[in-house]
Amino acid sequence: MKPARARSAPETHLVRAFCVVFALLVLTACHRAPAEQQIRQAIDAAAMAARTNDARGVLAVVSEDFSGNDGEMDRHGLRQLLAVRALRQDKTGILIGPVSFEHKGDRIVAKFNLVLTGGKPGDLLPARSAIYAMTTALRRAGRDWRCYHAHWASKV
Repeated sequence: MKPARARSAPETHLVRAFCVVFALLVLTACHRAPAEQQIRQAIDAAAMAARTNDARGVLAVVSEDFSGNDGEMDRHGLRQLLAVRALRQDKTGILIGPVSFEHKGDRIVAKFNLVLTGGKPGDLLPARSAIYAMTTALRRAGRDWRCYHAHWASKV
């Protein structure tokens, strides 16, 4: 049996460097963003999807039992509204103000102002605009946060 070969200093440093990099990758992969950051990302993703008339992208952050404005709109109604906007090829501009968060047990309420502008593709200026005070209630669904309730009121 051959004796084990001793590692050279550069080889030992390379192995140590690899172990450190590997450990950092594992720790980074296991790290989960804070709930507030995940919710802000979900809000931003829904806004981006709405800008491009991507109903599936908007509905990806909405729970199956979604209720809007105390029952005025459910998930099916939201899907229909988004489909009509896409068929009409409406152009939607969306600006989201600062988001505040309130923890309520395993759920989080996010509040923010939402500015919507609308018009037809090619319009130089938006044909209409509105500002809404938004209150959204979210809960975790697996690894993601889903909006199960939203309330909006015009601020004008």
